[in-house]
Amino acid sequence: MGQCGITSSKTVLVFLNLIFWVENEVDRSIQKVYKTYNGTNPDAASRAIDYVQRQLHCCGIHNYSDWENTDWFKETKNQSVPRSCCRETASNCNGSLAHPSDLYAEGCEALVVKKLQEIMMHVIWAALAFAAIQLLGMLCACIVLCRRSRDPAYELLITGGTYA
Repeated sequence: MGQCGITSSKTVLVFLNLIFWVENEVDRSIQKVYKTYNGTNPDAASRAIDYVQRQLHCCGIHNYSDWENTDWFKETKNQSVPRSCCRETASNCNGSLAHPSDLYAEGCEALVVKKLQEIMMHVIWAALAFAAIQLLGMLCACIVLCRRSRDPAYELLITGGTYA
C-alpha cells in the first residue's frame, strides 16, 4: 500500500515536470509539422493541422501571418492561408490574406499547450486523489494495529502454528 502512495507521488512530480516541458516540445513539433504542410487531404500532417485549426478556432503557430513563411504558401503563390483558418461565421472565406477579418487571429501553439496542460492537470488531480486514498488506507491500517495491541477482542487466533 505504501509503495502505491510513493509511486503516485512520483507520478505527480513527473506530470508537474511535463507541464513545463510541454511548451518547448509543442513549439518544436508544431514548427516541423507546419513546414511539411502541403494542403492535400491524404497527407497526415496536413489533415492534423486542418483539424486543429478548425477545432481550436486558430490559425498558424502564433497567428495567421505565420503561413507566409511556409513552403506551401510560397509554392501556391495565391496569398492565402488554408481554409481551415476561416472563421465559421465568414460565409465566402477562401483564406485570402486580403480579408484578415475572415480568419482566426489567434495562433494554435498557445491553444494546444493550454489544452495539453488542462489534460495533465486532470491526470495530476487523479494521481493526488489516488495518493490521498492510499494515505487514508495506511492510516486505517495503523489505527487497527494500535487498537489490536490494547483490546483483547483483537487477539490472534492461532491453531496448529498457523493463523486462522
